Amino acid sequence: MRAVANAYGRALLSQLHGKMLVLSILPFVLSVALWALLLWLGLQPLLDWLHMHFVEYEIFRGTSSWLEWLGLGMLKTVVVPFFAMLLLLPLMILTALVFIGVIAMPVVVRHVGGRHFAQLELKRGGSILGGLSKALTSFAVFVVVWLFTLPLYAFPPLAVLSSALLWGWLTSRVMSYDALADYASEEERRTIQHERRWELWTIGVISGAAGSLPAVLWVGGAAIAVVFFPFLLAASIWLYVLIFIFTGLWFEYFCLQALAELRGRERSITIEQDTE
Repeated sequence: MRAVANAYGRALLSQLHGKMLVLSILPFVLSVALWALLLWLGLQPLLDWLHMHFVEYEIFRGTSSWLEWLGLGMLKTVVVPFFAMLLLLPLMILTALVFIGVIAMPVVVRHVGGRHFAQLELKRGGSILGGLSKALTSFAVFVVVWLFTLPLYAFPPLAVLSSALLWGWLTSRVMSYDALADYASEEERRTIQHERRWELWTIGVISGAAGSLPAVLWVGGAAIAVVFFPFLLAASIWLYVLIFIFTGLWFEYFCLQALAELRGRERSITIEQDTE
């Protein structure tokens, strides 16, 4: 795990670089603008739809009893808007992930590769469309599992654990693809993703623990979260953008170092074969 720790330190230093701090502005502005429009057009219809189904299927009775049992009876009045917030949260993550992948990751790749791995040949085994496809298909699985884990948010420690594991899986798939898309061939990328899968998973899980914080904060202050939802939405998107950029840097340093070692190992094998 030394390579994971080394990549973390290098990513942390790069995160403080002026270029990386400025880089967070555009994805944040685009995400906030998109969600401001979507909420203006669709928040009230979503709340009305949820309220209708809560009444029709007598969900209010079940949630009220459940909250009373947990000693959270004061939250009964905010159940519908809070449930709407939890449903919207995965879409917020997808928005940040897509904008980071399209806008920020190419800059991260050039920043890390140009400054620290200039000797590596670019084999371009991936593409922006390939990365987008990987993000969307992975996220579809993420959402399904996320919905099944919603009841765990009644117990924040379990919520953090489940979110971290989900994020670990999602980010290790998406970020490792983006990190290697320009520099590695398709075969090299698959080799690294297989050989270094546990290290990639570790980076993803640690990043996932940080990525779960906005959701847990919403749960911890549910009533306040509903009242100040637009402000918390903007703050959460900003946190997700920063976390994704740092995660992208971490994956980039780790994956390019792994690629350099893979190619060095292959050159050594070739030289040994030639000398026999």
